[in-house]
Amino acid sequence: MASNENILYEPDERCPVSVSSLVALQTVMLILPSTVLYVSIVSQASGQSDKFLAWAVFFAMIICGAVAALQASRFGRLGAGHALTTGSSPGYIAVSILALTTGGPSMLASLLVVSALFQFTLAAWLPLLRRIITPVISGTVIILIAVTVIPVGIDRLDQVPEGASPAAGLGAAATTLAVTVMLGLRASGKWRVWSPLLGIAAGCAVAALLGLYDVSRLVDAPWVGVPEYALPGFELTTGGEFWALLPMFLVVTLALTINTVGSAVVIQHASQRKPRVTDFRLVQGAVNSGGVGILLAGIAGTLPPGLYAAANASLIRLTGVAARNVALVVGGILLALALFSKVSAFILTIPSPVMGAFLTFVMGLLLLEGMRTIIHDRLDHRKVIVAAVGVAVGIGLHDHHIFNELVGGTWGKLLSNGMTVGTIAAILMNLFMEATSPRQQRLEVDLDRSELPKVDEFLQGISSKLHWNEASSNRLRLVGEEALSSLVLEQEEAEGEQQARRLIIKARPGSDTLELEFMAVFEEENLEDRLAYLSEQSEVAGEREISLRLLRHYAYSVSHRQYHGIDVVTVEVEGSR
Repeated sequence: MASNENILYEPDERCPVSVSSLVALQTVMLILPSTVLYVSIVSQASGQSDKFLAWAVFFAMIICGAVAALQASRFGRLGAGHALTTGSSPGYIAVSILALTTGGPSMLASLLVVSALFQFTLAAWLPLLRRIITPVISGTVIILIAVTVIPVGIDRLDQVPEGASPAAGLGAAATTLAVTVMLGLRASGKWRVWSPLLGIAAGCAVAALLGLYDVSRLVDAPWVGVPEYALPGFELTTGGEFWALLPMFLVVTLALTINTVGSAVVIQHASQRKPRVTDFRLVQGAVNSGGVGILLAGIAGTLPPGLYAAANASLIRLTGVAARNVALVVGGILLALALFSKVSAFILTIPSPVMGAFLTFVMGLLLLEGMRTIIHDRLDHRKVIVAAVGVAVGIGLHDHHIFNELVGGTWGKLLSNGMTVGTIAAILMNLFMEATSPRQQRLEVDLDRSELPKVDEFLQGISSKLHWNEASSNRLRLVGEEALSSLVLEQEEAEGEQQARRLIIKARPGSDTLELEFMAVFEEENLEDRLAYLSEQSEVAGEREISLRLLRHYAYSVSHRQYHGIDVVTVEVEGSR
């Protein structure tokens, strides 16, 4: 992966409050209209009262701000340690409407609490799901999000007040896009931070001249307001309706968890000047924090939050600001806006064509991030097929009502969503590959050099079954020896390590290669990053570096995924008969 020298502030670097506040304000402008709109759609479509709507919008903003701040932090297994902004998730709209219509706020609350527990489980099982929720699947989901949301931005270009010309909307949108693009192409340094906001400001100025501003919402909004107490409670005596709706909520939660995984990976890659290998412990933290958001939404009885990766990744690429304190400021702004209704109403008066143009722009950037995620996963023809079919099915069936006619009801609506059906198609293809792959072989030993004869015997037996020649067999045994040595050295260098470690080796034969997985627990440094670092060194220093250099020399590829409680080093070895 190439270096990204355009990053002005990395996640852990101190960013001036003025800069972080400016970027945070732009992020809020992107997520606030959607958050209010999605909650309003759910409330109105399910026939809820104005009291419920005020309560749901108020707590949706507070929960989104709190989860954004949590994502930027690292508390145990919570938090992604990066600026991951959240807003109300459109993925839950259809099922939330059905839950409110069927059993009211208490039914929605009960289903969301169970969904949160399911997401916590998925986070804990992420190491076991690593062969299903792959970078190709995550990148496919991100592409589908972008291509399904771009038409939403385009549709907003002609949403003008009654009596105004549609050409006025196109003029305001074109101004927004032109200023944002020109500044993005030519601005440098801190001026890049201003480019999105200046683009929106220019679009708003043209919109005002063309009579597109509707200030009635701003005039009618109170300055400060807290909605009347309306906690929904829980449906403890769950009946048939609950069990009928639960599978739908779990399917949506699974799809959005995959989106969270992909978004967290994208943000990690977009936030570093010198790209590092994905730290999946932070990905687990992002999924756990998302589960906290769903749990809080269930308690409050509002629409759950989801990651707005487009707002984060696109603004990071555009402004160069990836500092974590941006998300903390976003959380503070959303909390303030929830209390000061007049301020949020001011942001919501931005004309739809202006926001539509900006939304289209950032979704184009997100589309590129999804492609980068897929390409960085060492593509072969199988991964290409999974990504290509998943994207094609998702785009082709989005908003087509084939499943509405075949299935009907909420399931039909869910399967008419491009992200859902494309994700399901990609997962099914991955499951098929796993089910039809050659049977894997397994060895479990202590993580100790004394176990080398067992490892060597295990690998020698595999090469014999594959009928590899002597040179390939020796190369495989050397890879096993160096991988074990590297892991043992990592364990010995870990300070204060007292617990005995176990090493699990899994072997999966391919056509011309053998994939080995070495699963153990050791210190936080990533071996794959260490291998990249060695390529920049002119001299070899120490036993550890020698072992890593030998491993890189004999193996076709080396990758390393770190999770809470387990680390997985995957090595591919080429063989000949």
